[in-house]
Amino acid sequence: MRDFAAGVGYLFQGQRWVARHGRWWGFGMIPALITLVGYVAALAALVVWSDDVADWATPFADHWSSPWQGVLRGLVVAVVLAGGGLLALVTFTAVTLLVGQPFYESLCEKVDDTEGGAPPAPRLGLWRELVVSARDSLQVLLRVVGFGLLLFVGGFIPLVGQTVVPVLGVCVSGYYLTAELSAVALQRRGIAQRERLRLLRGRLPLTLGFGVGVTLLFLVPFVTVLAMPGAVAGATLLGRDLAPVTEEPEPEREPQEPIDLFKE
Repeated sequence: MRDFAAGVGYLFQGQRWVARHGRWWGFGMIPALITLVGYVAALAALVVWSDDVADWATPFADHWSSPWQGVLRGLVVAVVLAGGGLLALVTFTAVTLLVGQPFYESLCEKVDDTEGGAPPAPRLGLWRELVVSARDSLQVLLRVVGFGLLLFVGGFIPLVGQTVVPVLGVCVSGYYLTAELSAVALQRRGIAQRERLRLLRGRLPLTLGFGVGVTLLFLVPFVTVLAMPGAVAGATLLGRDLAPVTEEPEPEREPQEPIDLFKE
């Protein structure tokens, strides 16, 4: 329970850090704003074209009589819009982190510097960093989708589906959201994704404390944009806890004998 509370504490520490460094708060919101504008435009287009999508998906209902044709296609429109909204919710953080890789790399570096520094991570080219981040995010997304399908099926179990499954859903979302947010900080320390997930599992209460807090916070509309810089800062602080860096002492030099100028 202490570790869980500490995880929640990192969320508040991250928000406090960006509140003290207002310029970095604004800097860290840029990727989330870019992603938000793109998602709003995509969802607006989906709303505009949803009727056409429903017509295209149900050609067999062209000759149905009213009201059944309208009921079926209305149901298809609702499913399309709900699916688009759910997909946007699930992928928003991953896409924001991908778009904001250079921004959050700088933010993490600044947090490390203010908290005592960290060794420079192996520097990859920008495109190489984007490829690695996209690959890691896709792998995390596939895991989330797999768990989501299991939880969806579990939702139909009486009593369990209305009590246990929602709690598990928040915990699963929190775990993988922490994995996404802490990826930048741990990548700077040269830790690959498999090792990052092992570290998070090893400190599961700490991970869930941070991730569940972020998940619940991100459920509030538009709060994601405002809270994302603080979430990344908090994840950096959490990453410092998971993978602390110790400076290696310089090797001692053997004392050299003084040079005798008169020695033959």
